[in-house]
Parts: sequence; structure tokens; C-alpha cells
Amino acid sequence: MSATVRVLGFGMGPQHVTPEVASALRGCDYALAVQKGDEDPLLDVRRAVAAAHGVELVVVRDPERDRSPGLDRTGYEGAVADWYAARLAAYRAVLEERGGTCAFLVWGDPSLYDGTIRLARELGVPCDVLPGVSAPQVLAARHRIVLHEVGQPVHVTTARRLRSDVAAGQRNLVVMLTAGVDLDGFEDWTIWWGANLGGAGEQLVAGRVGAVVGEIEAARTAAKAEAGWVMDLFLLRGPEA
Repeated sequence: MSATVRVLGFGMGPQHVTPEVASALRGCDYALAVQKGDEDPLLDVRRAVAAAHGVELVVVRDPERDRSPGLDRTGYEGAVADWYAARLAAYRAVLEERGGTCAFLVWGDPSLYDGTIRLARELGVPCDVLPGVSAPQVLAARHRIVLHEVGQPVHVTTARRLRSDVAAGQRNLVVMLTAGVDLDGFEDWTIWWGANLGGAGEQLVAGRVGAVVGEIEAARTAAKAEAGWVMDLFLLRGPEA
């Protein structure tokens, strides 16, 4: 059966779904998502979005990935490639069986640190993309700030790249994918941090890094305790020269 895919950004949940995305979702035959583990609170949010618009959510179990602690870089990259291929095959099996118009529901906006657009292309089916409310947008709104200073850029990056980007001269950074972030050495920088923005367990902290780093750790723990998951990001700005 022939299938088409609509990649739809939904922000942090039903409250962030734009009218454009809502209309597109209602026009889909079903939405497709993976379940990670026996309990998956992130899947529950996707389920709530689909239910709010009367769309069936079809769930496939996320394939297991080799996480052996002894894997070298080649082994790790091979394990990730095998896992990705297995997930792609699971999606393809559903699309071939059901056909119709399928929605992929993407946290935040599909353009920022998400692989769904790439995955949809690899499935080899027609697809379109509709934007969602992104986490940096909500972060700026919650803190009532502009992400950049007058006439200056903002650099969007990941925690893994933070230090190399700063070494290259970046002084105003939105940092995403923050697991394991290390803020040592940034004590005199200013941070605007947020977790689970617009969702359960929302937390906000702002100030000089050296003064609030402990508060951020406590808030992150509180967000995860309330929601069962945590997604956080921050804007980090260097002191004036």
C-alpha cells in the first residue's frame, strides 16, 4: 500500500500544537511512534497529542541497541547504525501494511537536533514538514529575554560542543542536548536555564553560573521527579570584555 508522511512539530505537548499542525494531524489516518521501555512518559505525551485530535497512535517497540561498556568507537558506531536500521525497518513495515497518511510527532521543532526528517527521507515515501514551537523560543519567552544582544548573533549548539565552540570565540550560546554538561570555568558567565518548558515539572533558573549551578542541579532533579523525564536547555552568555 502507498503511504505518505507528515512530520509535525508539536512543541512540548497539546498546549503548543499550532492551528496549522492541528489541522494537518486531524487529516492523517494515524500517527506512528516508538516505545522506549515498559514505561515511556515521553510516549504518553505523544499519545495525548494524538488523542486530542482524534488520531490513532500506532506504537512499535524501539529496537534494542548494543550498549556494552567495552565498545570502542567503531563498535559504538556500528551498534548505532544497526539500531537505526532496525528502527527504520519497523517503521517501514507499518507504512507498508497500513499505507495512508502517517504523522510523525516531533518534540519542539523538527529543524533542531531531531532526525525525523532524515528518517522520513530514508523511508522513501512522500513527506512534508510543518514547524512547531521550539524549546529556545519557549526559553526566551519564559525568561522574558531576547536570545541575542543588539545586533549580535546567537549560536545554537550542544553540550558536547560547548567548550570547543567557546574556544572558537562564541560568547552567546543556546545549548541543547545537555546531558552531562560541565559548567566548570563558566562561573562568571550568565545563564538562563529551563527544563520541561511548557510541560509537567517546568523549572526555571537564571543568574551568574557560579551562584546558581547548585540551584540548577536541584531544579533538574525536581523536574524529573515530577514528570518522570527531563529535557533542559540554557542560554549562556559571556561577561562583557
